[in-house]
Formats: sequence, C-alpha cells, structure tokens
Amino acid sequence: MSENALRPSPISPTVDFDADGVQHGFLRLPYSRDDSAWGSVMIPLTVIRNGKGPVALLTGGNHGDEYEGPIALFDLARSLKPEGVSGTVIIVPAMNYPAFLAGTRTSPIDKGNLNRSFPGRPDGTVTQKIADYFQRNLLPRADVVLDFHSGGRTLDFLPFCAAHILPDKEQEARAFELVKAFSAPYSMKMLEIDAVGMYDTAAEEMGKVFITTELGGGGTATAKSAGIAKRGVINVLRHAGIVAGSAEVMPTTWLDMPDGNCFSFAEEDGLIEPVFDLGDEVGEGAVVARIYPTGRTGAAPREIRAKMGGILCARHFPGLIKAGDCVVVIAVVVS
Repeated sequence: MSENALRPSPISPTVDFDADGVQHGFLRLPYSRDDSAWGSVMIPLTVIRNGKGPVALLTGGNHGDEYEGPIALFDLARSLKPEGVSGTVIIVPAMNYPAFLAGTRTSPIDKGNLNRSFPGRPDGTVTQKIADYFQRNLLPRADVVLDFHSGGRTLDFLPFCAAHILPDKEQEARAFELVKAFSAPYSMKMLEIDAVGMYDTAAEEMGKVFITTELGGGGTATAKSAGIAKRGVINVLRHAGIVAGSAEVMPTTWLDMPDGNCFSFAEEDGLIEPVFDLGDEVGEGAVVARIYPTGRTGAAPREIRAKMGGILCARHFPGLIKAGDCVVVIAVVVS
C-alpha cells in the first residue's frame, strides 16, 4: 500500500506545531478498553517555537524502562524558554507512553516494541499507530533527531552517544559532529544487531541527522547518567544553532563496533558470573563470563569467550540469563 493510500493517523495533537511560544500538550490516541469505552492514550509533548529555523525532535521512552531520556526531556520541557530558541524544539519524553507507565521495554497493551515497529500502521495496534504518527507527521518536520536510550532492565552500558555508518557520507559526518557535540564520556560508531523497523532507520532513510545514546541501564538512572543526558541535549541544541551558546565539550573516548564479533550470546539458561566490568580491557579469547547451570551442583560452568579484543561496553544486567540473551558487547577504541 502506498503512503498516499494510507488512511489518516488517528492520533490528534493538542498543540499547533507552527505556533510561536511554548505549548505543553498531548498526542491523543483513541484507545477503547474495558475501563474506558471512549478512552485515549495521552502522550505528553512540548513544542517550543520562536520563528523560522532548524527543527529538533527530541525523544525518550522509546523503550519504557529507560529513564535518562525522560528525565532530561521532562526537565528541558519545563525550563527551555522561547526567547532562548531560534527555530523549533519538539519534545516527547516518553514515546511509548504505555510502556513508560508500566516500566517495561514493550507496551503492556499489545507487547509492541516501538523501536521495531516502524513505519507503523494507522490502522494497526496501539504501538504501530504511534510509530505511524512519528513516521508521517513528526520525522518529516525535523532536521535533527535525538533519541535517548539506555540498557533498560536487562542491559548495562558505558555511557555513550552514538551514530551509525551510513551510505550518505555527508549525512554520516553531520551525525558524528552531533555525537561529538553531545560530549558523552564515550562516543560510538554503532552497529545494530537488527535495524529492521527501527526509529533510527526511519529517520536516516529520510535523510535526517540522527543520533542516539546508551547511558547506563539496570532499569534506573544515576545522578551521573542523568547529568550526561541533560548536558548532552543542550549541547546538541547549541550545535544545531537552535539554542545560543557553545557546546560544553567534555573529553570523550571514541569507540567502534566493527562487526558481529562484538557480540556474545548465551546458549543455555543459568546463573551468570561476570569476569570483567564495564570499561575493562578484554583480550581476544578471554573468558568474559561464566554461566552456571542451576539445576544441580557440581556441574562446570559454560565459559563465554571474547571473539575480539577491546573494552567491555555492555553487559547482561540480571543475575540469571536465558539462552539467546546477549552476554557482553565489546568495542574497540579508535582515534
């Protein structure tokens, strides 16, 4: 079905994206359910506009158990004034609002993973309808897109800002300039395990300058990780020329995920023993974790070995692991 043949989105904004000033409102998505026959999912958003100029789309809560983005964006929505803006800032602190309220990665309504649901459908599930609205109504408005992520309840990451290697090298270069401006402790050339259906891919295929983050994990935020997010989003707006001033650049270590050997996966369930901590140097072939079978004592653990050398940039967070789960991710330091 062509885009022109799609029915209009059922989502209606309570703000005017073309009006100057500050507007706090909602994306209202009709959702008929047992406790509210004519109910709605009300996704909070803020639009701050001051004349013509670049448009930044800032999003968090793409996954509902990742909190640095919502913290930074709820704070920015209350503090950023229109007189300090040249252009437009669209702030959606919790894209997948049902998942955010539930504290889960996916939506409790339809189990939808918003970051695997693009381009979405206007006549699909709740999650698909949210993706469709961003695909057809918000992403086309944007020049710059920042989507905050962290590890959620199941992963923990070194705090990094990231962009992807792209076919369009000019677009890629602009994205990595924004990564540099964000100024996280680490900056990543990121490889995705599965980019199909991702918000990232949707934005990049439209030619947008897109960056993302992984700022911790474990289903919580820390003072450090929240601070990185809050400083980084202002730096991005300054670099884009939307907010006056220079980015507060901090030292960063550049990392690369060159290929699939970065990832190690569990092949059985068990109790995981980490052998290295985040940021540690790991040699190729080194044991990075042990997985103990839990059904009986006396059995030897399965050793998980690094397929490449580098530093440990991500790890499985809970103490128990299931077959197929990512155990660790290793990245290489680049100049």
